[in-house]
Amino acid sequence: MPGTNLTREEAQQRAKLLTVDSYEIDLDLSGAQEGGTFRSATTVRFDSAEAGAGTFIDLIADAVHEVVLNGEALDVAAVFRDSRIALDRLEAGPNELRVVADCAYTNTGEGLHRFVDPVDQQAYLYTQFEVPDARRVFASFEQPDLKATFQFTVKAPTGWTVVSNSPTPEPSGPEHDVWVFEPTPRMSTYITALIAGPYHSVHSSYENPETGQSVPLGIYCRPSLAEFLDSDAIFEVTRQGFDWFQEKFDYAYPFAKYDQLFVPEFNAGAMENAGAVTLRDQYVFRSKVTDAAYEMRAATILHELAHMWFGDLVTMEWWNDLWLNESFATYAEAACQAYAPDSRWPHSWTTFANQMKTWAYRQDQLPSTHPIMADIRDLDDVLVNFDGITYAKGASVLKQLVAYVGMDEFFQGVQAYFKRHAFGNTRLSDLLSALEETSGRDLKAWSKAWLETAGINVLRPEIETDEHGVITSFAVRQEAPALPEGAKGEAVLRPHRIAIGLYDLDEGSGKLLRGERVELDVAATGSTDVPQLVGKHRPAVILLNDDDLSYAKVRLDEKSLATVTEHLGDFESSLPRALCWASAWDMTRDAELSASSYLDLVLSGIGKESDIGVVQSLHRQVKLAVDLYAAPAHRDALLARWTEAALTHLRTAEAGSDHQLAWARAFAETARTPQQLDLLVDLLEGTQTIEGLAVDTELRWAFVERLAAVGRYDEEEIAAEYERDTTAAGERHAATARAARPTAEAKARAWASVVESDKLPNAVQEAVIAGFVQPDQRELLAPYTDKYFEALKGAWESRSHEMAQQIAIGLYPSVQVTPDTLAATDRWLASAEPNAALRRLVSESRSGVERALRAQAADA
Repeated sequence: MPGTNLTREEAQQRAKLLTVDSYEIDLDLSGAQEGGTFRSATTVRFDSAEAGAGTFIDLIADAVHEVVLNGEALDVAAVFRDSRIALDRLEAGPNELRVVADCAYTNTGEGLHRFVDPVDQQAYLYTQFEVPDARRVFASFEQPDLKATFQFTVKAPTGWTVVSNSPTPEPSGPEHDVWVFEPTPRMSTYITALIAGPYHSVHSSYENPETGQSVPLGIYCRPSLAEFLDSDAIFEVTRQGFDWFQEKFDYAYPFAKYDQLFVPEFNAGAMENAGAVTLRDQYVFRSKVTDAAYEMRAATILHELAHMWFGDLVTMEWWNDLWLNESFATYAEAACQAYAPDSRWPHSWTTFANQMKTWAYRQDQLPSTHPIMADIRDLDDVLVNFDGITYAKGASVLKQLVAYVGMDEFFQGVQAYFKRHAFGNTRLSDLLSALEETSGRDLKAWSKAWLETAGINVLRPEIETDEHGVITSFAVRQEAPALPEGAKGEAVLRPHRIAIGLYDLDEGSGKLLRGERVELDVAATGSTDVPQLVGKHRPAVILLNDDDLSYAKVRLDEKSLATVTEHLGDFESSLPRALCWASAWDMTRDAELSASSYLDLVLSGIGKESDIGVVQSLHRQVKLAVDLYAAPAHRDALLARWTEAALTHLRTAEAGSDHQLAWARAFAETARTPQQLDLLVDLLEGTQTIEGLAVDTELRWAFVERLAAVGRYDEEEIAAEYERDTTAAGERHAATARAARPTAEAKARAWASVVESDKLPNAVQEAVIAGFVQPDQRELLAPYTDKYFEALKGAWESRSHEMAQQIAIGLYPSVQVTPDTLAATDRWLASAEPNAALRRLVSESRSGVERALRAQAADA
């Protein structure tokens, strides 16, 4: 949409000119059940540093009825264009602006999203404003450093509940309920929120008997999900977070209440609106899930709670420090789970190593890799920067920083930072200066090496032993592989704080146990000697970066690799297992280990892997390796081996266990022979059972989607399954199943519904794309490579960011791993003149095909 971008320079100029005091926002949502548009009236008070100066306020609206500046009505046609309202001839000091407009409900998960639940036919609303979408609901100075107070007045249908950042008041009004909220503390536009509809709610409180603190807590979801809402478990994790964060931050929770609202068709995992956190309602589990899903939900809850301090209380000045918000919250969620008393998931660093760091390593090897502290020139840049570097690499580096300065010193610095900058805006230098004060370390060189450069280092052990197996020399060699082609900057060596673990097989238990651990600083040079290990007997496994303190790719020496290949599942602790699994997967992606060998390794060790999160990650990685990294001539045989192994594990897993459920899903993803598909049908129809396996709603859909993808189920069976589950989730699953069918007609209909029409809501569009792209339908999908490139730029320019991004990433021909796909991508990049954001997304997808080609060559 033209005019919706905002450059850093424009934001800086506006911030120099303006100090924003308050917003009063009056929204008429009484027609929400019917949809369309709503009336938005905004009064904003602000100071100008200059008399006669000009600026603009942001607004995306279907129509603007009034613009009144300091009592003077402006010509709307003259001042409103390209989603901006020009404000000229400002007065020095106080100014008042009133804007009345008609804004639109969306079905894209941006602005004010409207969803109608097929169960009760009621409308449910919620806002999503990060990065720049408050302007879809009210006129606003849409940048994080222009904080203000916000007072919402909302007219809504009778019987609805309305929730915002301030505590929910008693409604008034004769015809429609009117909700007048108290003004908020000073905050940025993007963390304001409004959630409205006939939501179900459960209420409690957080009590701190030592301080007398009492914080009201609320949990909300649609009534159709209420029977599945495990509010006690959610409150338990929330209270754990309140206890741990308030102690570590030494700053009381800064808002008047804390509501968590599980909302439909949410694009992200959750959003840290101050005191009114929105979460995707798939976190209300309506079928059996593994403990890994509960751990992920808990991590999300804690992530958003940490944001109440880091992000909401203290906010970045501009989006180049977005990483500070997201990395800190990501580190804090894992640290809270690892260290909080009575935590249900004290092994959270295993999950962190297994998921977050794998994401970071993958992102850091793309042509779009960038420093953690990214150069954000405009809103287009930040919209595609919610990535594995901003979240996962940044959090990994923070974890290393904690090891470098000490945990107590780290949190003492954070405490000083919160007290010094409460309700204000900061830059990275503000945090680093606080940490330097409390730790006594000079962090400028550390910041330059870790935060201002891109790329990933590789650590390798260099070991020499005598004839008795005694170590005579030991060094850690650090490498800085060249950045991917097209990436900006140069590869650098960095200082690392690491531990080295020495593991031997215990004859009695058969377990790999750690006998010794050495912690040291690895210099930013090619090689660092480790004299502490000289004279020790060489163990079976020497593991660099044990305990996962640093951010680096780790390789094993030849003897350690041989032991790990045979005994990876025998590590007593889950974290070294996860590190070795991650190293093996990274070697596979780098074509150092063939996809066939990776499958051998997984099959030899996965049966001993107790961590269900690791097991499920291995399932995903094997599927990806076989689909994309295996030589085409090997693929069918590898898929057959994997599917048979999955079925064996399904039949032998403990009845009713998480492992049994995970293996059922893994089997369903690749079932292929008539006998295997017959089993899925029999399990659905109940003519065959597996002890302990509950074929409940979500698992049924997993089976149905696979049967549709291989042509066993068609419209009749899909429709029958939807009749069993006429919910929003059922609608999405049915859309996936229909798009997955292996017919030209099914693909054409799916493509048309996404690319040639803009009527699908975000969640259904995502579901259709998921069904459309099937790795074992490459020939059927081949004609869509050209169609993709023909349609892409038009879709990008005509759709909202979220909807266009789904198309750009989801429909890229990633399963067509051929040089022709690279050539087609290069032709499009050279001729289409995409903007920087779209160019980045397509280049990332191209890099995936290039990597897969290298891996296939290695596997061949």
